[in-house]
Amino acid sequence: MSQLVEIGRKVKERALSIGFEEVAVSVSSSNSVMVKFANSEPSVVQNWASLEINVYVAKNQRILGTSAPVSSLEDAYKILENLYNMHSRLPPSMLYAPLPEPGKPSPLQGLVDKKLVEAVSDPSGISEAVVEAVNRYKIDYFAGMLQVSHDKKALVTSKSAELQEESTYIKMYIRAFAGEGSGQWSLGSRRLDIRRIEEVAETAADFAYRSRAQEDVPPGRYNILLSPMVAGNLLNYVAEMALAHSVLMGSSIFMNKQPGDRVASEVFTLEDAPNLVELPGSTSFDDEGVPTYNKPIIEKGVLKTLLHNTKTATKFGAKTTGNAGLVFPRLWALNVPRGDYKFEELLEEMKNGLIVTNNWYTRLQNYVEGTFSTITRDAIFIVKDGEIAGAARKLRIADSFPRLLQNIVALGDTPYDMYWWEVDVPTRTPYLLVKDLGTSKHTA
Repeated sequence: MSQLVEIGRKVKERALSIGFEEVAVSVSSSNSVMVKFANSEPSVVQNWASLEINVYVAKNQRILGTSAPVSSLEDAYKILENLYNMHSRLPPSMLYAPLPEPGKPSPLQGLVDKKLVEAVSDPSGISEAVVEAVNRYKIDYFAGMLQVSHDKKALVTSKSAELQEESTYIKMYIRAFAGEGSGQWSLGSRRLDIRRIEEVAETAADFAYRSRAQEDVPPGRYNILLSPMVAGNLLNYVAEMALAHSVLMGSSIFMNKQPGDRVASEVFTLEDAPNLVELPGSTSFDDEGVPTYNKPIIEKGVLKTLLHNTKTATKFGAKTTGNAGLVFPRLWALNVPRGDYKFEELLEEMKNGLIVTNNWYTRLQNYVEGTFSTITRDAIFIVKDGEIAGAARKLRIADSFPRLLQNIVALGDTPYDMYWWEVDVPTRTPYLLVKDLGTSKHTA
């Protein structure tokens, strides 16, 4: 770890020596392994080690930042020279604010699991658990991916911050197929629990088996139970709109809202959760060296705060929330506190409607109004009189985020940790029951 801090110090000193006034250098190293599954067996195992440098520099209120993999200090110095050659051609930034004085973040406990460190060298035990668990069900075949990483990062700034952190995580999804049906499930965690790995495989296989015979359902408005896969994807978009620069750029449903305004159902809370150590993304400090902390973005339906770095906080007359990325604010991890409905009780509350278990390709038609559509994927279950009565062919959910947030009526009592390419920010969420949500026909 001290090696990364030393690299950061040398890059900082070089940046100051060539004329920059402020510098923040984040150096990260990662050892990872990825196992890809195809035709019901591991098909490719790929290992890699990487070193990346993230540099923020400022001079005369002109700010620049970049990220790049490097193999030597000379690579980093060349990046600095290129940035210096560019800086005079930029106007002063409307978002400029000095880097903050270093904070004193308390180290988070539990970011490293030795079993995951060992799994980077030998993931065979996890792979075997996946294959064995999926094959407990009568499916045709499955595919998927799991990635295990052991990461280290260090932050050095010209305000004398020198911070470091070490972590591990597993990220995976499994997609199973049976007849006309398919099912998918995901997991993101900083800890290795083989039983949770098996549950991912079993859930995907179970959804596939139970949706192997499907029927068309007409487009219209339905009561829809969003699985944690779907809720995680859609709430990534909502949280992204709570970043202060999204509001500044006019790409947010919150740009005409103020903290204290009601924006969702009172049963719903969405938290920025960088200190939820079980989730990948958790961290004790941001890219300005400010301590992170958990906070509600929306609490019981009320907008509580936008998410800031020092620059956007200065622009808004607010305080930084510990969400600094290299230049703009960023998300670390998200949490939706669970409700008190068991799964069967959610179906009873729904009465008639659909359970959507997965979605791909969410697209915004209007960011301010929050109108969007997303293609449902894999198992969709038809619910009649509070019980699952069959499976449906895919369609689109087509509505708006403000309406979706206002129409949440119940939350499940079990949280799930989701992390895969359609849930880019690790998210813990239960099932969400949304009433009267719009759908349209999927024609592709």
